[in-house]
Amino acid sequence: MKKDARGSRVPGRNPAIDLNTRARPAKKGDASGRGSKNEIVITRIFDASRERVWQACTDPKEMKQWWGPKDFTTPFLSVDLRLGGSFRYCMRSPEGKDYRGIGVYREIVPGKRIVYTDSFADEKGNVVPATYYGMSADMPLEMLVTVTFEEEDSKTKVGLHHAGLPAGPDRDGATQGWNEMFDKLVEFLEG
Repeated sequence: MKKDARGSRVPGRNPAIDLNTRARPAKKGDASGRGSKNEIVITRIFDASRERVWQACTDPKEMKQWWGPKDFTTPFLSVDLRLGGSFRYCMRSPEGKDYRGIGVYREIVPGKRIVYTDSFADEKGNVVPATYYGMSADMPLEMLVTVTFEEEDSKTKVGLHHAGLPAGPDRDGATQGWNEMFDKLVEFLEG
């Protein structure tokens, strides 16, 4: 993982992880888990009912158990699951550096679809540029995340579309982070 000026881990691409084996693309032709130049598209199958996966993805107590990349913890996470409600979190790196985010729910179809904005935030919940965390100034202040849930042979297919990420190391890092987070969700659902 990349390190910032203080030596703390920054979510970024780890060449030791083969992104091609970590995600099944939702669109044909791109096995990397990425869609177009400014988005990530990932599809994962979870061996649990759609209702169970939905609960794990909307209940803050459950989300705290798996949210964030590998080896990160989530000391704070709040969910106000309603149109216009907010989603706030703090992910902590193994070195103790906090990364905060905030979003607003734009669409909720219970059990089927969630759409929310995604922005970096400071400890008070104010939106801050990615440079606040040592990332590229090319990152927009607001991105859009769409998560879909579909039943498939008594399992659940989750589709993730994260729009607004510029091509390069930050998008590669976000792709890695989502895949590691989904790996943690698999472990959580199996536990």
